[in-house]
Formats: sequence, C-alpha cells, structure tokens
Amino acid sequence: MHRDLPARLIDTHTMARLAALTDIDPAVVLDDFTTTAARQELAGAEVIVSGWGCPPIDADTLAAAPRLRAVVHAAGSVKHHITAACWERGIEVASVAWANALPVAEYTVAAVLGANKRLLRIREDYRARRAPHDWQSAYARAGNYRRTVGIVGASLIGRRVMDLLRPYDLDLLLYDPYLEPAEAVRLGARSVTLDELCAAGDVVSVHAPELPETRHLLDGRRLALMRDDSTLINTSRGSLVDQDALTAELVSGRLNAVIDVTVPEVLPAASPLYDLPNVVLTPHIAGSLGGELHRMAAAAVDEVALWTAGRPFAHPVAKEAISRTA
Repeated sequence: MHRDLPARLIDTHTMARLAALTDIDPAVVLDDFTTTAARQELAGAEVIVSGWGCPPIDADTLAAAPRLRAVVHAAGSVKHHITAACWERGIEVASVAWANALPVAEYTVAAVLGANKRLLRIREDYRARRAPHDWQSAYARAGNYRRTVGIVGASLIGRRVMDLLRPYDLDLLLYDPYLEPAEAVRLGARSVTLDELCAAGDVVSVHAPELPETRHLLDGRRLALMRDDSTLINTSRGSLVDQDALTAELVSGRLNAVIDVTVPEVLPAASPLYDLPNVVLTPHIAGSLGGELHRMAAAAVDEVALWTAGRPFAHPVAKEAISRTA
C-alpha cells in the first residue's frame, strides 16, 4: 500500500490490536514486492493486510511468500492486486469494502436530499435576489415528498443507499440486470429498465461496477431521456457516464449533477464543471475520508482476528464474484 497510508488508516487502538493478534509489524509497509527488503518480509508472511496502492500479488510474489495463506484488503476493490495466481494457490481473500461503502452511501443520500430540495438553484437564486421572494411559488416542485429516485446498480453501495432512503417518502426505482424483480421489491424499489429509470427519475444515482460493458452506460441518448432539471449523481466511476455528453447537458443548464468521479480523475483546470452553478464537483472523496478510514482498519483487524482463530472470514471474496464487482 502507499507508504503514508497506515499512519492515516490505523489509529493507536487498532494498531495495538493488530500487533497483539499476529507477528505483523504495522510499521512495515511494502509498496514494491520486488526489492530485497520486501522479499525478506514476504518469506515469513502468512497474511497480507493490503490497502490502496498494493502491488499485484502475482506468481512471482507468491513464490517469494511460500507461507502466505490469506489477504485482508482494507480498501475497496481487490481487482487490482488479487491475481489468478492467488486463486490457483488457494489464498483466502477478505475485503472490508462494505466499510468503505458506508460513507459513499451517506454522501449519496445527502446529495439526493439536497438535490430534491433544490439547494443549488435556490442558493443561486437567493444570492442574486438578496430580497424577499415567493419561494413556494417559484419552487412548487421542490422537496423530498413523493419524488422519484433511480438507483443504477444494486451493489454494496447501491443497496446501502436504498436502505438509508427507506425512511423518506420517496419512490425508488432500480436498474440491475443481475437482479430479479422480487429482490428489488425486497430492497424497497421497483425494477425497471435503464431507459425507464432515466426518464422517470428526479434523481439518478450511479452505483454500478466499472466493467467493459458498463463504459458509458449513461451515454448521450440516456442523458437526453432525463427530465429537465433532474439531477445525476455519480459516486461510482467516471467511465460509466459519457462525460462529454454530460458536460454539454450541464453547460446548457438542463440538468444538475453531483459528481465525485471523473475521467481523468482530476479534470483539466479549464473544465467548466469546476464553476457551473448547477454542479457539485468533489475530488473522489465520497468514500472513507479522514476519521472514516479508521472504520476500515478496525474492520480489517476484525477479519484478521477471525482468521487467526481459525474461523471463516466475515466478508470473504469469492473468485466467481470478481467479474461483476467494482
């Protein structure tokens, strides 16, 4: 993982728990498995606690780690470092992606409620007027009563978003090609096609995984289906939305957006998205930020505790699920 990550990820209490459970020295951080020092550490390792920036654990790395039996990932996706060689070796894999999903879902719910309340539009309107106004007449459709929210993807985050939205008087639509309609109902939503969702949603929130088949899932045609003055929220990956088409819609003022992920990850300084009054643009911070990182570290240590006690992981990762997850 990135060398400066443990200091931010692991608080003192969690550090002490990890040290007590295993021979792991949390001060030892490897961001390159090919060095002599790394090979010395890998030679005796039975479990790797990985994070963002972990190098691929490939056949060469596994050859240097003959005792390795498990990987616990204290971040999101394991796609970037768990290789076919790990599965062939029978390495047990756990991920605490669920802990990172919680703040993403909270961010999304805040964005949904704010979008339906028309916060951006009203802020700009009030800033321009600086005087009394009949806000009820001007924003007769504002608010979170009987508004329609479309969720694209019943992922960990998508499911958590739907769960958090249950207390509100909202109509939830769900698009997920792998989900049966009855399961959508159990989640509190109605299963629809993606075109139907785009056309009906006051808010459309993207939570599908980044896969070849999901690139530009929301393309220009589907963005055009969205209602005038509706809001797109993207906390998944920038590639799922045709960014040029979305930018054109946002510059025109027809749509609103809350965007936490873009292509490229940091937009050029000249991008209009930084300054548009109908856009909230954040730098991929919907996931764990600041103290929220400690939840992931604590969850990872919980998994290590189970493993050292000879018990199954609470959140194992199955090889078969990799092709449909983020």
